[in-house]
Amino acid sequence: MKKLCVLTLMIAGLVQAPVLAQDINACMQDLSIFAEFAKVKNYKSAYEPWMKVRKECPTINVAIYSYGERILKDQIKNGTAEEKEVAKKDLIQLYDEWVQNFPKKRKKSVVGDITSKKAQALLDYKLADLKVVYSTFDEAYTKDAASFTNPKLLYNYFKTLYDRYKAGDSEVTMELLFNKYEEVSEKFEFESTELAKKLDVILKKEEAGTALTSRETRSKRIYNVNSNAIGTFLSNLDAIIAKEATCENLIPLYQRNFEANKTDALWIKRAASRMDSKECSDDPLFVTLVEALHALEPSADSAYYLGLLNDKRGNADEALKYYEESITLETDNYKKAKILLKIANKFKVAGRRSSARSYANKALSFQPSLGRAYLLIANMYADSANQCGDSQFNKRAVYWLAADMARKAGQVDASLKKVAAKTAESYKGRAPSKTDIFTEGNTGAVIKFDCWINRSVTVPSL
Repeated sequence: MKKLCVLTLMIAGLVQAPVLAQDINACMQDLSIFAEFAKVKNYKSAYEPWMKVRKECPTINVAIYSYGERILKDQIKNGTAEEKEVAKKDLIQLYDEWVQNFPKKRKKSVVGDITSKKAQALLDYKLADLKVVYSTFDEAYTKDAASFTNPKLLYNYFKTLYDRYKAGDSEVTMELLFNKYEEVSEKFEFESTELAKKLDVILKKEEAGTALTSRETRSKRIYNVNSNAIGTFLSNLDAIIAKEATCENLIPLYQRNFEANKTDALWIKRAASRMDSKECSDDPLFVTLVEALHALEPSADSAYYLGLLNDKRGNADEALKYYEESITLETDNYKKAKILLKIANKFKVAGRRSSARSYANKALSFQPSLGRAYLLIANMYADSANQCGDSQFNKRAVYWLAADMARKAGQVDASLKKVAAKTAESYKGRAPSKTDIFTEGNTGAVIKFDCWINRSVTVPSL
């Protein structure tokens, strides 16, 4: 009897094996068919073979999901009213199947990326309320923040919470809103820095006079596009929180919550950062936060804030000591660059332009793609025009230097391209015209500025 059972199983296996092989072969054929149609954007013809593979061999190839997303989005755009509604719901199902069957790409999780796309689809097609949309974004971020990098989707992650807050959702407190803002903006900064690291390798190669490969040229273009997107959505993020993050709101909130968070270095650092950026640092609470942060965890941030406090008290030498300590304590070159730029801005406000330029240049030595440092220098050059020339022509010639610096900002940082071009054009408009050069008769002359600028410029040829 036992032998009979074993024989039966063996026969069943032999019968099943060819059938299984036949199914896989059929799936492979259909996979090839729908992929070819999808490649040429013939999504209508791709639909039927794609759906067969999706149902019968859901784990055979990730193309089922990457092309499937395009197929369904095309149906949502071009199908009948009924097809559109079916495709919208099916797209949500497809994202769930994608996470289940292919949660990794090249051995790295893509759950955050896929789940955030699902949240965006729920939002775009109005398939769920804001609470569900936000929960889906939050699931993506909580489970796999590393692959949740799309700037638009990161922005909408926060925006859905903000919209719930504005709608009076009792679950969304002001503190929760600010905490989420800090978290998402830090993520934007992280992604921006990761792009800057890649871009700086290329910029250094260009500055050394080495020709870029076609792959590097393509990569540079992609980095610039992504950098511009991050800059745009981060600005949008700042714009919507600016309405709520006023000193009148921040100070009472942080005062109320300080006792419960006085041993939480991250909370204190975020609170101090927000107060500094919103110009609330004159309040005594800022002193309390900074001193608590430095006592808990002496760091580049706490040293910078102590420098800021001493600046406000008029202790310039003591402030500089803490600023320098901040730079020394920071080990990450890109964070170091941001601190140096902050210090440069403080010196600019204090009218110490030479020091401001020095710190801006130090920042650029750590991050060549830090376009804002070039804009800072350009702005100071332009502001110094009346003090840096010995004739009306030479005073206005300073604007050529300012325009060059502004243009450089746009060249190294795509997110500043528009503002840099507009600024450069404005400065160029204030520089001597062709008529002025003709009248002066000094084409090709070198004009040296002996003020703090201590640079020279060559008068353009007519």
